[in-house]
Amino acid sequence: MSFGVIIAAAGQGTRMGASDKKQFISIQGKPVLFRSAQLFTQIPQIKEIVVVTNEEDIVRTEQMLADIAPLRVIAGGAERQQSVWYGLKVLKNVEFVLIHDAARPFPSRKLIEKIMASAREEGGAVPAVPVKDTIKIVNGEGVVESTPPRQSLWAAQTPQAFRLSTILTAHQQAQDKGFVGTDDSMLMEWQGHRVVLVEGEYTNIKLTTPEDLKLGETILEQRRG
Repeated sequence: MSFGVIIAAAGQGTRMGASDKKQFISIQGKPVLFRSAQLFTQIPQIKEIVVVTNEEDIVRTEQMLADIAPLRVIAGGAERQQSVWYGLKVLKNVEFVLIHDAARPFPSRKLIEKIMASAREEGGAVPAVPVKDTIKIVNGEGVVESTPPRQSLWAAQTPQAFRLSTILTAHQQAQDKGFVGTDDSMLMEWQGHRVVLVEGEYTNIKLTTPEDLKLGETILEQRRG
């Protein structure tokens, strides 16, 4: 069964505090976006890769990823959800899709293949890791209202994988009804579809702050070692 990949790379990365957008920041000599796109090139079932970025960054992105095929770059929307929807609509001749954030350049091939296998069996699969901290639910005044049991809480990651026709319909419905989810799995859940959890990797971090870049350097050094 063939897969396509959508890489969401239209964010501004303001919390990184860098002079450039975080997808273009280099980590050990390679831009973050290049590392994220390169992850999928060695998996035979992946037939298409679509990178969704800001319109003003299309030429720069195409030049950066010129050696990665089959890949194309398109303009995204004002928000991530809209950008993913644009990407889904241009995929052709694939049955499933992996949706990935450009700012996560470290998932292993083993993890990606586990997610793909679960999606083929279940229709939708999301990598996640158990939260390590106690989580508090607070009201608008900063007062703790409850403490959910930690064993039931998992932190979702990407890539998330779904049957293309199903996630495309979920995005279309969300667009039509003005529903906004915090990730693509939330749209599937909203539509009543089954999504299974695949245990992720704590090294599959999202680069958000300067401290994350330092941790990313450590992850790469450990993998080389």
